[in-house]
Amino acid sequence: MASSSATRLAGRMSRLGTESAFEVLARARALEATGRKIIHLEIGEPDFATPAHIVEAAEQGLRDGYTHYVPAPGLAESREAVAAWLAKLGRMETSPDRVVITPGAKPIMWYLMLATCDEGDEVIYPDPGFPMYESIARFVGATPVPLPLREENQFRPDPEELAALVTPRTRLLVLNSPHNPCGSALSRADAEAIADIAIRNDLLVLADEVYWAIRYEGEHVSVLDVDGMAERTVLLDGWSKTWAMTGWRLGFGIFPSDLVEPVCRLVINSVSCTSAFSQRAAIAALTGPWQPVEEMLAEFRRRRDVIVDGLNAIDGITCQRPDGAFYVFPSIKALGLPSKQVEEHLLQRAGVAALSGTAFGQHGEGYLRFSYANSVQAIGEALDAIAAVLPELAAGR
Repeated sequence: MASSSATRLAGRMSRLGTESAFEVLARARALEATGRKIIHLEIGEPDFATPAHIVEAAEQGLRDGYTHYVPAPGLAESREAVAAWLAKLGRMETSPDRVVITPGAKPIMWYLMLATCDEGDEVIYPDPGFPMYESIARFVGATPVPLPLREENQFRPDPEELAALVTPRTRLLVLNSPHNPCGSALSRADAEAIADIAIRNDLLVLADEVYWAIRYEGEHVSVLDVDGMAERTVLLDGWSKTWAMTGWRLGFGIFPSDLVEPVCRLVINSVSCTSAFSQRAAIAALTGPWQPVEEMLAEFRRRRDVIVDGLNAIDGITCQRPDGAFYVFPSIKALGLPSKQVEEHLLQRAGVAALSGTAFGQHGEGYLRFSYANSVQAIGEALDAIAAVLPELAAGR
């Protein structure tokens, strides 16, 4: 059937990307529908249940009538809880009026770039990195500028390389620590050097710290730890990863004061507000027991060690041990094959759903991303299956 001119897409849609994880998930589900067993190591969400006290708070919120519109930036009590939680943890001192609660964390990226980036402004983002950084920047008319994260630097930003990318058009710098897909984390020296570049060049910074709680060695380091950065940094965080609440769609941003009102206008024009009863659950998460998070982190650490050791035992694969998040980003350069080809081979022949490193940018070529948000048993089965089918690729090369 010929398409109608009435449904012709706007040209800007050609600039909007997607998340390959959901595409691979769809192909994996299609194989499962035919009876194939698939081990899912592609999707980026904790496989744990939301803690019971959080669910109960949402249920109580519904019974108490939290079923109506609320202010665009969020309930006063939820904004207060976020500010108090950040202060308690020593992450930053802020006031509730700088907090904006959103349905998921992605809207923070959208609102920030829509509010601050004009046509032709440059956005520096990590590559490999979460693909939405580039996609949203390009969609709003900005020019995405990739900052390579290199294996020889433990997939951390090189401040000298960053400084060389800054131009008079650079508006925004995106940081992600702990990092998706590499599991790397900023060092104190990294944060200080990057903050110096941002201050000297009057850059706005997006600090994506949604994996803040999932770190294995040392303390969390942020550019917000550096004096002078709070007024030029937007902190992005949320409930999805820390409390296994991906389906709840709850995120928050801490904005410089002069950005709060423009961002709230964007909230009003897009989603009106974040659901009231879910914000009651959000408060319960922030103020409730930390034990469920610690238990999840301990299990992720155990899985991390199993998958890293197992991958390093397979010919043709080398894998660094990540500092945070729940992903590994092993090198498959020794195979001499495109990452996308290896991704497809593992899905079709091994029944293991993983992602090509190129799903996270051009500098992801030669790597794969595995999410270890699955059981130790499933990870072990996946490792055995990968080891069994990789020789087929070498033989067919």
